[in-house]
Amino acid sequence: MSGPLSGRRSGSRTGEKMEAAAAERGPAATGGGAGPRAAAVPERLQRREAERRREAERRRQEKAAQAVQEEQSGFFAAAFSRERAAIEALLGPGPGQAAEEEEEDAAGQTEALEEAAARLQGLQKLLTDSVRFLAPYEVRQGQEALSRLQAALTAKRQQLQPKKRFAFRARRKEAESAPPAGQLPAESAPPPAPAGQLPAEGEGSGPPLCGFSRAEAQTLELGPSELLQRDVLLADLSDCRVLLRGNPNTLRVRDCRGCTVLCGPVSTSVLVDGCSDCLLVLACQQLRTHRTRNTRIYVQVTCRAMLEDCSGVRFAPYTWSYPGIEGDYESSGLDRGRNNWNLVDDFDWLARNEPSPNWSVIPEQERITQWD
Repeated sequence: MSGPLSGRRSGSRTGEKMEAAAAERGPAATGGGAGPRAAAVPERLQRREAERRREAERRRQEKAAQAVQEEQSGFFAAAFSRERAAIEALLGPGPGQAAEEEEEDAAGQTEALEEAAARLQGLQKLLTDSVRFLAPYEVRQGQEALSRLQAALTAKRQQLQPKKRFAFRARRKEAESAPPAGQLPAESAPPPAPAGQLPAEGEGSGPPLCGFSRAEAQTLELGPSELLQRDVLLADLSDCRVLLRGNPNTLRVRDCRGCTVLCGPVSTSVLVDGCSDCLLVLACQQLRTHRTRNTRIYVQVTCRAMLEDCSGVRFAPYTWSYPGIEGDYESSGLDRGRNNWNLVDDFDWLARNEPSPNWSVIPEQERITQWD
């Protein structure tokens, strides 16, 4: 019995020696080395194929998004053009109409102007709701068209106002009724522009109804009855504090230096042009800022604000309040729950992936909360 058992033991030892020798020679000798290398090639191909598919999907999504954006932009352009034409028709007929025809149809024109004003607000809402997919130049064109329509509406309203009868006045009474120094009298024209200079963008052809000009180091105020749905001009002011408690129709702040302007809700647009070192507190549908330097703007705006040729402009949300502001908001039609104060289009900075150096946000710890 010892013979077979010893044979099995010697065979086992011989097999173990052969396995150990094969292990020492390495995987190449056993044919196992080709397996990992062969598996690595398909793995690299799979990764490359996955990356190719991801890139193709990304391009497909970008193309689909571009198509949607173009479709939305085309719809907006058609709707905006159609509504603008309707408003222009309501603001007609043009200057060629005879005066007697205008007088006979004054009641009808008044009704047409009210409809034009309502449709103009709807057109502003259309633009405001569409800014998320419009290109900056499309937003700018839309806002400029709205400004022209608003100026035409204001001029038409002034034409329909009853003309004052001619009467002699005593000089003493005229002196008593003269506005305070620096205040623009009702229906007076702003200071003329220098020779060869065009009016600032957004200014209508008609005169402003109220405002202040050429004042220095004064506190200037207008109340609700003086401001209600009127066009306001602040021009050539220096180191002044201006309080506008009420609901203007439009506001233009032009060539002011070192001034603080606090204004209630403006029904349509605010234009800031040629100002420096100012503090402006504004609520409006659209805000356009041109040629302005080192100015802080606390704003509530339902559309995206626009900058052009500006530097050092800083923004924060509107925080001013005064007795009666709720009623002014109601008459202005502004949505208090919508404020795009930090959405700004700078037409001198078109790089979308880098912030504009011409404007910034005021840090919370630096913002003014008490205005009295």
